[in-house]
Amino acid sequence: MSSGLEIERKFLVKKGGNYRDVAFNCVHIKQGYIPAEGATVRIRLRGDKAFLTIKSRSTDNGLSRYEFEKEISVDEAAHLMMLCKGGVIDKHRYLVKCGSHTFEVDEFHGDNEGLVMAEVELQNAEEPYEKPDFIGMEVTGDKRFYNSHMLHYPFKLWRESLPEAYR
Repeated sequence: MSSGLEIERKFLVKKGGNYRDVAFNCVHIKQGYIPAEGATVRIRLRGDKAFLTIKSRSTDNGLSRYEFEKEISVDEAAHLMMLCKGGVIDKHRYLVKCGSHTFEVDEFHGDNEGLVMAEVELQNAEEPYEKPDFIGMEVTGDKRFYNSHMLHYPFKLWRESLPEAYR
């Protein structure tokens, strides 16, 4: 179990980025969301593990928010997925080391096909970090890029609003 303040920055990945070539790990993720007011409640299947995560709303434009996460059984996750509304987010996550940080690069499938985002977790909002060359435009705090938002407004509906380098 983990809990505490999560500080992360999100970026779009440039089309043709080499993240797959430099990744040291890749895992398939499916996740759904249970309706809740004032928080995000996520059920995630990541490879052969499952997690229940509760995140508060951000008070600083998406840079940080409180997060509680607990590993649960795959069976428990399957039952909880039945409470999820709006379908599931389906993606592959690639882990890429850059400097002293690890970037999580999510390659989306289904209605979000074509969207590739990266995020990096930080110890504090001012912590310096090195960016891999495939990192593009920062989208921290842009609700369009929240997984829970993409269930209702998938990338296929608004992909044309992004510069060509990201769609």
